[in-house]
Amino acid sequence: MAKADKVRVNGEIRAGTVRVVEPEGDHEIMDLEDALDRARDHDLDLVEIAPDAEPPVCKIIDYGKYRYKQQKQEKRQRKRSKSMQMKELRFRPRTDDHDYEFKKNHARDFLNDGNKVKAYVQFRGRDIIYKDQGMDLLRRLIEDVQDLARIDQAPQMEGRRMTTILAPHKKKK
Repeated sequence: MAKADKVRVNGEIRAGTVRVVEPEGDHEIMDLEDALDRARDHDLDLVEIAPDAEPPVCKIIDYGKYRYKQQKQEKRQRKRSKSMQMKELRFRPRTDDHDYEFKKNHARDFLNDGNKVKAYVQFRGRDIIYKDQGMDLLRRLIEDVQDLARIDQAPQMEGRRMTTILAPHKKKK
């Protein structure tokens, strides 16, 4: 449920006395009935803006316009907040240089888009004896993308995988 749906209007307001903000910006504390009369005089609604204040703050405004502005603001906020995803890159201990470069470029693209990158080296069969090559590969990747990323999780073994997680640097506003 949106915040605007929980707002009390006119007869729904429960407080006995309220602080009323008029359309011109003037405000004063008065009984609820007087505030409702004043709102009717202006042909507008009495909308409870800050119900937790003592006394609650109510504003004399057009409720339809108020809801519209609130919905637009919520939509803008949802648009701005981008969810971060985890992208995965898989390597083998003896990954070729061309394949490494290809995957490194993918990692750079993912980081530029604001996503985290989980890079891992998969060891199969006797590959497990090449742990040092896997560590070198992940360190090389970290070094190659350090201008875009910070280390969220340092390289470590998890079963037959050596894993690291890289997160994009925080963008300065």
